[in-house]
Amino acid sequence: MNDTFLAGMRSLALLCPFPILGIRRLALLCAFLVGALASGLASLEAGAQETTPRTRLVLLGTGTPNADPERSGPATAIIVDDRAYLVDAGAGVVRRAAKAARDHGIPALRVQRLHHVFLTHLHSDHTVGLPDLLLSPWVLDRPVPLNVYGPPGTKKMMDGIIEAWSADINVRIDGPEPRDANRDAYRALTTEIEPGLVYEDDLVKVYAILVDHGGWQQPVGYRFVGPDRTIVISGDARPSESIVDACSGCDILVHEVYSAERFTTRAPAWQQYHSRFHTSTVELADIANRSGAGLVVLYHQLFWGTDDEGLVREIRAAGYSGPLVSGKDLDVY
Repeated sequence: MNDTFLAGMRSLALLCPFPILGIRRLALLCAFLVGALASGLASLEAGAQETTPRTRLVLLGTGTPNADPERSGPATAIIVDDRAYLVDAGAGVVRRAAKAARDHGIPALRVQRLHHVFLTHLHSDHTVGLPDLLLSPWVLDRPVPLNVYGPPGTKKMMDGIIEAWSADINVRIDGPEPRDANRDAYRALTTEIEPGLVYEDDLVKVYAILVDHGGWQQPVGYRFVGPDRTIVISGDARPSESIVDACSGCDILVHEVYSAERFTTRAPAWQQYHSRFHTSTVELADIANRSGAGLVVLYHQLFWGTDDEGLVREIRAAGYSGPLVSGKDLDVY
């Protein structure tokens, strides 16, 4: 021990409640305590890392066509290790992904790494963010085209986006912007899907689930099977037995919902519409009970004057007592 250290320890000894220990013993005690504290913190950090699942759900947008400033348009991310798989592209999808990457430390959601999107159906609130998702990451140096999977009509929509923004694209690739490294990455590689296995890589399998969403041709939900968790997303759907079957004990069921209590305040025409296209809290309680999900997450909530707690209360009153949350933008599960 050098003289400076001993002098410091003598000063500390004046404040120590156990001066009888002596300078050298006090120094050894302090060294032991510092080491124990460092070891404990390292153990806590390692434990936290061990409990973080490899397959996670990030709610990028939980909104509806209603212009709720607290909720961006419908968009969900499944994160498996270092990759992101998006479901739908509502308004604000790219900026919500960037915020999740920054605030939650999820590198897979950095804008340049948004490479895959799976569409449930082509309603505007689920797709109005597609031009942003296709073009903004390209402008910000996404190295590859966007892979798009969706029901019939998806290719026509993606081709229309490229045509609508053709002037912008031409100026960027033919002008002074340095585009040599990703000149063609503005393109969409579109696959129109059928129910069943639609995508597979070394981390995940993705299954499309046929659901009932009023008059839409082949609307789908999705089942993501990761290395450690299975997550099912309903998309927009009225009660669909296929969702119950697809979940069947899944780790997380993400399901749309509307307030059954507030439904009666809607005009008759809207009541008819919502009962054909969407799922009430009472109906979702039955789906949740039969699906056996480890956690039910509400999204695309139609509140009509109630709130998150109100929706949860309605579902509880309808007979579901399992794990349940009403999701908010940027929640991670």
